[in-house]
Amino acid sequence: MHPQTRLTLAGQQTDTAYRSISLPIYQSAIFKFGEDGEKPQFDYSRSGNPTRAALEQTLADLEGGAGAVCVGSGMAAIATVLSLYPAGSHFVCSHDCYGGTERLLSWWERQGKISVTYADLSDPLQLALSLRPETKAVWVETPSNPLLRITDLRRVGSIAKDAGIDFIVDSTFLTPLLQRPIDFGADFVVHSTTKYLNGHSDVVGGAVIARTQEGRDAAFYAANAQGATAVPFDSWLILRGLKTLPLRLKQHEENATAVAHYLQQHDAIETVFYPGLEDHEGHDVAAKQQAGFGGMLSFAVRDGVCLRTLLSSTRVFALAESLGGVESLIEQPATMSHASMRPEAREAAGITDRVVRLSVGIEHIEDLLTDLEQALENGVAAGRRDAQRTHRNGSVVKAEAAHRG
Repeated sequence: MHPQTRLTLAGQQTDTAYRSISLPIYQSAIFKFGEDGEKPQFDYSRSGNPTRAALEQTLADLEGGAGAVCVGSGMAAIATVLSLYPAGSHFVCSHDCYGGTERLLSWWERQGKISVTYADLSDPLQLALSLRPETKAVWVETPSNPLLRITDLRRVGSIAKDAGIDFIVDSTFLTPLLQRPIDFGADFVVHSTTKYLNGHSDVVGGAVIARTQEGRDAAFYAANAQGATAVPFDSWLILRGLKTLPLRLKQHEENATAVAHYLQQHDAIETVFYPGLEDHEGHDVAAKQQAGFGGMLSFAVRDGVCLRTLLSSTRVFALAESLGGVESLIEQPATMSHASMRPEAREAAGITDRVVRLSVGIEHIEDLLTDLEQALENGVAAGRRDAQRTHRNGSVVKAEAAHRG
């Protein structure tokens, strides 16, 4: 069946007692053993729960993986995968990855547990040049966060296979409906289920999907041992959100495309980062490996625009760090989502103070464009006032210096 149909029906076979259409929330920490002491399928919810299992089965099916493990946050998913590798392992990672990913990798590197090379993986040759004998895996975000760079999954997968290293992809921005990295050789796919998969900004969660059963078993062992597995109610919320994912993604992308074209024509905008634009350097690769371009985009404002005023002027776009919910969000990565990233790492990745990231929601497009228009006007006007004030202050200083002379 089509993924849209499979998601609509997800969880319906979970309740064998009463055959409920809606997935039950098995809000129980423990389950009874059999009268003969036989261990049941589920005995303790950290190690297994019917509600979470239904979500894991659905995600594995969507990604084309052997199995999935759902955990308490997107960062828990990242930590679960990274914990599978021995001390001293070397990783190659997208240089403009999510700030929390860079924070965790850098923290573990400072502790001497791992080493990391950050590279622009939109050029797959950078991966080949970064490999070492101790390299264990390559970590890819595509589209990357926040500059929407595109990595050629097929080429990176081929390089990883030849090198005998694992291939891990954070596919949070696109979901399995728009991109399936396992089809291109990925060993693990991670998601922050907080984002598009849930889609309503009311739960925090993460997931690891493995290409093989061996990989799934290893990820489950790590998550269970570390106590990172997701709770039943959160799992229920995410699976409920998944049922409308195809419809939501369609509107997200339609709105994002319109916003990208609008910003591209605006005098206050220097660059728009959206793979759906034909002049985006990763457009052709994205069109081949993705089923759509998603609802995320970023842009850089020109000098002279007061970014603080722009960000505080929006009425529909909420100033907040997350993404993927039905509501539109706006943020400055350098001071918000990527503030924990080392300044030199942000600079190397091109994440300047003039970059703004949008998570385009499902509101009416005219309201979104009107909101951006008035916010940009306010930012431009404030920038002019600041420039005039600076000019006046400078003139005063020069006059006082001349008088003293």
